[in-house]
Amino acid sequence: MNQKSLVLAMAIAASLGSAAHAQSARDYISIVGSSTVYPFATVVAEQFGKTTSFKTPKIESTGSGGGLKLFCGGVGPEFPDITNASRRIKKSEVDNCAANGVKDIVEVKIGYDGIVIANAKAGTPLKLTREQIYKAVAKVVPVDGKLVANPYKRWSDIDPSLPKDEIIVFGPASNHGTRDAMVELIMDPGCEKQPAIEAIKDAKEKQAACQGMREDGPFVEVADNYTVTMQKLLATPHAVGVLTFSYLDQNADKIQAAVVDGEQATFENIASGKYPVSRPLFFYVKKAHVGVIPGMKEYLAEFVSDKAIGASGYLADRGLIPMPAAELKKVQADVKELKKLEL
Repeated sequence: MNQKSLVLAMAIAASLGSAAHAQSARDYISIVGSSTVYPFATVVAEQFGKTTSFKTPKIESTGSGGGLKLFCGGVGPEFPDITNASRRIKKSEVDNCAANGVKDIVEVKIGYDGIVIANAKAGTPLKLTREQIYKAVAKVVPVDGKLVANPYKRWSDIDPSLPKDEIIVFGPASNHGTRDAMVELIMDPGCEKQPAIEAIKDAKEKQAACQGMREDGPFVEVADNYTVTMQKLLATPHAVGVLTFSYLDQNADKIQAAVVDGEQATFENIASGKYPVSRPLFFYVKKAHVGVIPGMKEYLAEFVSDKAIGASGYLADRGLIPMPAAELKKVQADVKELKKLEL
């Protein structure tokens, strides 16, 4: 064989080998992402593994931001097929995906969850407003009409009606979707109507003032999962932690949720929209992997089925707040046709 023929043969072999590798390098679904969605996805994965001929998907809890970064890394078996998210994907993340060849993304909403401000059962039950929570954890706060470094050391410093307990808030680190939701649903609403904030004209400066977390001790970032936060709460009964309703629901014998803006964190109040700190949950699918990685379509069908995320589905028993029936039907139809994400 001359050199030209050898080069051609090697190129063909490499091409065939690459195609075969894409088909056979992984025979299970790889999932990363949100620690909030993780327990729901795990239940679905276990059910999927038991009731089908496919392998049980491998799921890693990396946080929403971390999961989307991995997911958007590229197309191929070395990259995740699905990423869970406790917030909606950002345009910057979609752009990053596209830059790495991940151009067809399917968005799947699975239901709703609430964010709770919880403490140990041994602690004092709390009734808080979003403004009080903001004042407890913000880096700068308005005092006498001016923005100053947060001076509050005890809850009673913010409002005399609150306990005299030292402020310790175990909150999600920036890699968690819960952190984004905390900013959007607690910090911004608690901050924006403050006269000293309204006086700021520059949008970026106003955003920094509302969303910056204090770094002097009372706000403690937790980069790990909610189990670590709960352990810290049980060890420090006067501390509070930012958790999800689903986690509270599974550990109601150990921790309790604060009333927020006069509303209790209950399944019914989150489903009806009365509880002010609630959000939708998602996962994102790499369409290029559907039909290549075994079981993708079947896993999607299981996850969005009535028996999983319907009003009486098995995930409702785990704390997921179901969507209204009409919304669920639309999600099921979009998933069936693998409708491409549109922001």
